[in-house]
This record gives sequence, structure tokens and C-alpha cells, in this order.
Amino acid sequence: MEITITNDNFENEVLKSDKPVLVDFWAPWCGPCKMMGPVVAAIAEENEGKIKVGKCDVDENGELAQQFGIMNIPCFILFKNGKEAARAIGGKAKEDLAAFALQ
Repeated sequence: MEITITNDNFENEVLKSDKPVLVDFWAPWCGPCKMMGPVVAAIAEENEGKIKVGKCDVDENGELAQQFGIMNIPCFILFKNGKEAARAIGGKAKEDLAAFALQ
């Protein structure tokens, strides 16, 4: 299941997580973000227990978007041990995003 990432819960949900966390930085008005929604949800469901998957609305959480230099969305950032481990921008095939999330 996906979790909602906000300015307030980012530290606990992402930085202090004992599992890798895939964060989808998105916005409701973004067409490619909407297309990736079901893909992200499927990856969250299929990999429950292995990784955490979160969605961060860049409009509602501008502080996080600014902190991580989000210039294009969707932007997927994989966090491991509280640090950014990898970043991917734009729409991805489900297999490619799953491989990215599980690297």
C-alpha cells in the first residue's frame, strides 16, 4: 500500500525507514503523473514488506520538492538508509520502475 509523504512525516516515513523507500513526487494536474499512478500502486502492492512506496504531492509539499530539487515530474527517488540512492524522471514501464525500486 502506498503512503502519503508530507513535509511533516518525511523524516519518520523515509529517512528513518528500515526498508528502502520509493517516493513518487507528483502533482494532480500532471498527465504523466496520473498515468503512473496505477503503476506505482501495483509496485507498492506487489512488493509490500520489501520496500515502502510513497507519493508526495509537490504542490502541497513545496518544501520537500525544493529540498530535493524537483524540477520535473513525475520524479522517482529511491532512498536507502536515509539517503538518496537513485533518481528517475518521467514515465516508466512497470517492469522498469519495479527494477529501479528494487535495485
